[in-house]
Amino acid sequence: MSPLLVVGAIALVVLVAAAISVYGLRISRTTSDFFVASRTVRPIWNASAISGEYLSAGTFLGLSGLVLLSGSDAFWFPIGYAAGYFLVLVFAAAPLRRSGAYTIPDFIHARLDSLAARRVTSVLVMGIGWLYIVPQFQGAALALNVVADVPPWVGAVTVAIVVSGSVAAGGMRSITFVQAFLFWLKLAALAVPVIFFVIALGPHEPAIDPDLVFPAEHGPGGLDMYATASLLVALLLGTIGLPHVLVRFYTSPTGTSARWTTVIVIALVSVFYMVSGTIGLVARATAPDLAQPGVADTVALLLPSRLIPGVAGDLLTALVIAGALAAFLGTSSGLVVSLSSVVSQDLFHGTVRSFRWAAVFTTVIPLLVALATVPQALVSSVGNVFVFAASALSPVIVLGIWWRRLTARGAIAGMLVGSILCAAALGASSALRISGVEAGVASTLLAQPGAWTIPAATLACIVVSLLDRRGRPASTERMLGRLHTPEQRRGAPPERVASD
Repeated sequence: MSPLLVVGAIALVVLVAAAISVYGLRISRTTSDFFVASRTVRPIWNASAISGEYLSAGTFLGLSGLVLLSGSDAFWFPIGYAAGYFLVLVFAAAPLRRSGAYTIPDFIHARLDSLAARRVTSVLVMGIGWLYIVPQFQGAALALNVVADVPPWVGAVTVAIVVSGSVAAGGMRSITFVQAFLFWLKLAALAVPVIFFVIALGPHEPAIDPDLVFPAEHGPGGLDMYATASLLVALLLGTIGLPHVLVRFYTSPTGTSARWTTVIVIALVSVFYMVSGTIGLVARATAPDLAQPGVADTVALLLPSRLIPGVAGDLLTALVIAGALAAFLGTSSGLVVSLSSVVSQDLFHGTVRSFRWAAVFTTVIPLLVALATVPQALVSSVGNVFVFAASALSPVIVLGIWWRRLTARGAIAGMLVGSILCAAALGASSALRISGVEAGVASTLLAQPGAWTIPAATLACIVVSLLDRRGRPASTERMLGRLHTPEQRRGAPPERVASD
């Protein structure tokens, strides 16, 4: 396709994002504006922004590629990703908003009255965030390399510059508007081509075996039950442990608003997953030659020109490129703004100036990693981040909200056990895969460790807390009352809501 269309699509997205950031800079004046948008973001805006940062490169490009490669197997990923918000809705959204915190380390510190627990949480939040940002930069490099034949570093550096500049300029308030815009652009960038695909294929139904799309041997009944269950558990609980997702609930005006935000998010991401999955199914029926590791992730970019010849196909490709860039920008900016808050709060006393420098710092590190490493399958890379978040942070967050006997030592033990076991398992699995060694059951246990690392982390939290002679913090009852008492009832005595 014409390089001018590629450049034009990229330039348009960058210019609009920059214009929104400039507007956000004009209305971002206070520290609260930069960290939590002064807690004034209404549900529809917040839900759009959450969806804009949640639907990453792994979803925009990787999901359709995974469906192309694996058929029905791939649909466990969007099921887990979308359903994870039900757990956020039930267990975390409103209490986290009522905590009054700016970040997850803030919440842990307030709940457990422990600087050590806060520091461990901060390290894990930084690790999770950087692991999540790297695939975004790698996806940007891949996308621009495929459609414009430019060096891979160009895409990664372009996204990094735009993201760090946008976050530094206006903070959370500015990024909220940017991410909301980027979500609707991403949805349109896949939905419009799908409509054209359906029209193009309507009169000429592909004469293929249905098993090519949904292979019978790869249906849910034929999957390894442990691997499937472990994956779903990790995806469901991993959402609760993602710092860039949870920090957005701090921007809601009330706990009730946070719950409504979550409901809308579930609807928005579900629609997006249906559209992205449809592209994978269309590719499975019409472009099976693209079903190769490393190539499948580009199917959303290559399919329009194959099915819609001429100028129309080029325009659709340009739209998909714009959506892909929006995916990289949306998720990366959400991660950078959440990590900048952590760095600024923990190291530089939470000033606006330190927030801006932190935005640059938290962008440069993952950019260097992305440039120095070879990208793997995007969905799998993001899935590993969910497993790690579910093992390292989710048990502590849930227990911190709902179990009054949690102690600082118990929380630290749980975070260390979950993170070390999960990192060791994923590292060993990667080593086995690279060496070509097949270890049977051990390979499956290491590749999908969530089913045993998450219970191990939870058990460590509980056992160490029960054995801790220091006991729970003196502020536990007051803090739990704050978490679970609706805002309009704050003047009344808090109910007993957390059980022993």
